Amino acid sequence: MKIKVLVIDDSAVVRETMTQILNSDPDIEVMGTASDPVFAIKKIQAERPDVITLDVEMPRMDGLSFLKKINSLAQPIPVVICSSKVEAGSENAFKALEYGAAELILKPKMGTKVFLQESQIRICDAVKSAYCSKNKIRKLISSRTPLSEIQPKLTADAILDKASPHMSLETTEKIVAVGASTGGTEALATFLQMMPIDSPGMVIVQHMPEHFTKSFAERLNRLCQVTVKEAEDNDTVVRGRVLIAPGNKHTLIKRSGARYYVEVKDGPLVSRHRPSVDVLFRSASRYAGKNCVGVIMTGMGDDGAKGMKEMHDTGSWTIAQDEASCIVYGMPCEAVKLGGVDESVSLKNIAEAVLKATGQRK
Repeated sequence: MKIKVLVIDDSAVVRETMTQILNSDPDIEVMGTASDPVFAIKKIQAERPDVITLDVEMPRMDGLSFLKKINSLAQPIPVVICSSKVEAGSENAFKALEYGAAELILKPKMGTKVFLQESQIRICDAVKSAYCSKNKIRKLISSRTPLSEIQPKLTADAILDKASPHMSLETTEKIVAVGASTGGTEALATFLQMMPIDSPGMVIVQHMPEHFTKSFAERLNRLCQVTVKEAEDNDTVVRGRVLIAPGNKHTLIKRSGARYYVEVKDGPLVSRHRPSVDVLFRSASRYAGKNCVGVIMTGMGDDGAKGMKEMHDTGSWTIAQDEASCIVYGMPCEAVKLGGVDESVSLKNIAEAVLKATGQRK
């Protein structure tokens, strides 16, 4: 079984080059190409692809509008954006992530064919990653990739041990750990803009590609009263500061005496992600326990569900975004199913719930 890919790009050169690149991988097969989304819709109606590669700037319908439509379907199709219009920090990049793009590949405005050829491995890996992340258990089967060599879905055990249920003592200083994925960029902006300047220290994992988290943090910092920055190893978790886990790095909460700080480190994918919400929540349960409030927000999949249950079991107060206000009610739903959620609230009420749980509101 091969991953069936539909390539959508208004450039005939790009369509031809992408087809050659993807067909060179024994796990991938290009089932068709389209010069714009209107043609693509007809092809999808005839045969559903496993993954779509998509440009942003195209005639008749732009790629972002098409991406939004695709991810509003009952069964969304994973999309890899490959465009010169998704620079880190750009509005297009944030919209692509908000609308549920699985991967973003920035291609240059000039020399595109050479760039694509040189990026063959990255492009093929992006398609496989998109396929695996959105289809969870489904496996790639090929002569080159036998079943025994496929990487298992690792838990937070791969990074640190589980906490003892009675490990932490309650203190007056509270911190907050937050996890989000699809739809999270705008949900986090809404939530953080409601937080006062003296809010409890906060650490956030938002599933986002490497290099985009710094721009995302800078954007939030301009919008919010609290200070927002991309987390760096050994940053202290203090009042009025929000730390965003960097893309492609796990971020853990640690404690030394009364000081909470973050550890930013490499490691394997956990729950198919790096950074992983499960890793952040595991560290919060281990080193903060009842001194921490956990929040799980909109997102596809189940990353963070087990970690939230561990936080709940070690005394943390846990909050889930409710179904009605989620773009994708995946991660919060799984956390609720595991019995790890103390309360489910709408997006507009999460800030108030956090402030109450940390003692800043009656």
